Amino acid sequence: MNAAVEITSARADHPEVVALLGALDRYLGELYEPEANHILSIEELLAPEISFFVARDRNRIVGTGAVRRRDGYGEIKRMYVDPALRGQRLGSRLLATLEATMRAQGLPLARLETGEAQREAVRLYERCGYTRCAAFGGYPDNGLSLFFEKTL
Repeated sequence: MNAAVEITSARADHPEVVALLGALDRYLGELYEPEANHILSIEELLAPEISFFVARDRNRIVGTGAVRRRDGYGEIKRMYVDPALRGQRLGSRLLATLEATMRAQGLPLARLETGEAQREAVRLYERCGYTRCAAFGGYPDNGLSLFFEKTL
């Protein structure tokens, strides 16, 4: 694990964040048709019900993650780690930060939607104790999305 990486809250409209989220969007665009991507825009990530975090390696942002407060649960959004730094447990650390944020906000349940083609993400969530659940929050059960939850 790279102990030099710090995870802190940040604004989603920071230029480095915008660039990293652009890389995530391009990656998702290679995997799925546009209607199958459930992406929050930069403007949506600035909403008061969103807590947004970055992983910073020295002076460079290398990962992102957000929590959207919903009625009775928190939804994990925009999880991404620079592919060059994968395998260092940064995703697990980001996820732990998001879960701690939800606990602090009194949210008893974490939920998320991811795509079946994102095998690394699915392994991360399962390794961190998430279990599959039914579609939630208005997401379509389109055969491409997988839904997970974890009691906090």
